[in-house]
Amino acid sequence: MLSGLLDVPAPSARLTADWQRETALRLRLEPGDVEVLSLARARTRWPDYRHCVQAVADWTRQRGLGDLLAASELALMACRGARYHHDGAYYGGASFCNLFLSEDRGLDLHFPAAELRIALTRGTIVVFDTGQPHAVIDRRSSGFALADFPPEQDRTQIFLSWELPIENADLAQALGISFDIDPSTALQLTEEQVWVNGAPARLCPDSGRWCQTVVGNEDASSAAT
Repeated sequence: MLSGLLDVPAPSARLTADWQRETALRLRLEPGDVEVLSLARARTRWPDYRHCVQAVADWTRQRGLGDLLAASELALMACRGARYHHDGAYYGGASFCNLFLSEDRGLDLHFPAAELRIALTRGTIVVFDTGQPHAVIDRRSSGFALADFPPEQDRTQIFLSWELPIENADLAQALGISFDIDPSTALQLTEEQVWVNGAPARLCPDSGRWCQTVVGNEDASSAAT
């Protein structure tokens, strides 16, 4: 994965208040939820939107990704923490590029398999493989816990998220991804899947550890290594 810190303007008080209303009243974010916000609505109240997008475009270009960002799908997202998950089952053909817009609220983006924690503050940028397990957790915690997100505290993070095509050679090289393609097995699958040690896998939402799934949809008792 790639990460850095960009100098992007703070969202205006009007825009921040609008996001707070939308996450509280429409989305009703609960701890661990990750939901989509209206980007079109935000842009009408966001004079610095172009500056943020340009800052990300410049940063990715400097890392050898050319103009990949310009042709990629973009969404505005909100999360109140995030349980451990991967996005490979739905976005297996993509890598995410996330720019965080909220101030530091004592949260980290945690990649347990890579043993990496990234402090989330305004301007934090991360590019990562969607199959990489990750979560947004309290900086003092070792895993995701509901108690770390009490209702009286604002621990919501707003971020822009681009879907970058993982088959792009420059992106694969930048992320250190080597493709091991098995066409005969792939032809038998009807949907994208993540496997561990030769079997379909699930992820523990509290710890981020991979767990194998055995025949009959019963979970193996031990975590995969």
